[in-house]
Amino acid sequence: MTWTERVVEREGVRLVCRDWGGDGPGLVLLHGLAGHAGEWDVLAGRLSSAYRVVAVDQRGQGASERFPSDVSRAAFVDDVVAVADQLGLERVVLVGQSMGGHAAILAAARHPELVRALVAIEADVAGPDPEWPTHIRRWFDSWPASFPSRDAAVQFFGGGAVGMGWADGLEERGGQWWPRFDRDVMVQSVEDAAKHSFAHEWECVTCPTLLMLAQSSFISPARVDELMRRRVPTMSVSVRETHHDLHLEQPDIVYGLISQFLAGLSA
Repeated sequence: MTWTERVVEREGVRLVCRDWGGDGPGLVLLHGLAGHAGEWDVLAGRLSSAYRVVAVDQRGQGASERFPSDVSRAAFVDDVVAVADQLGLERVVLVGQSMGGHAAILAAARHPELVRALVAIEADVAGPDPEWPTHIRRWFDSWPASFPSRDAAVQFFGGGAVGMGWADGLEERGGQWWPRFDRDVMVQSVEDAAKHSFAHEWECVTCPTLLMLAQSSFISPARVDELMRRRVPTMSVSVRETHHDLHLEQPDIVYGLISQFLAGLSA
């Protein structure tokens, strides 16, 4: 199955989505910081056999509006609502990785009428964290301004499925491969998130929840313990021999866990 491009506009911001079709309940996929909807292609194609799957290029990233004036967490949440409303999705399953998982958690907490189930992959809501934007700036500073080839980008990002997933988010211009986002916009979005703790939203989520973590997680054991203390998810799992981008590393395992979790909701 292939996808169809859909465009959702909210308050002048253009959001581009990959609509994989399907006749089942709605399922929305949200990528992480500096990512793109294509990260989900393998999973989306498989999930579309049972769900109406839509993967979103979130604001500031991918093919969506590159310079939105608002990169607050509220803006990302309202985008999720707009995508569901304009594409006719009701009672959706939200699946998000990293910052996409953060947005999914907030959307589930603030719009319980919209979200049927939540899958948070390598996502945390702890804070505030004033050092976080500095770490992100340093990470972007380690990137070249552009890459001489796609293969060079794949190798820079670690090779294999993860490297290819990140390289697929670049665009070719003038014989060079460039990020499809603005570095300062990405840092600004992190700065907004880093000012606050969203732990209360995690406590407010009422829908069934799958928390999926990597064995080599970005989230410290202490922060995982804090999440569990505040609210125990319906299902939680740590995937062996994986890192932060486990949806790229092990899509078969991630698909199996999501399918198992969602099958249990209807059992």
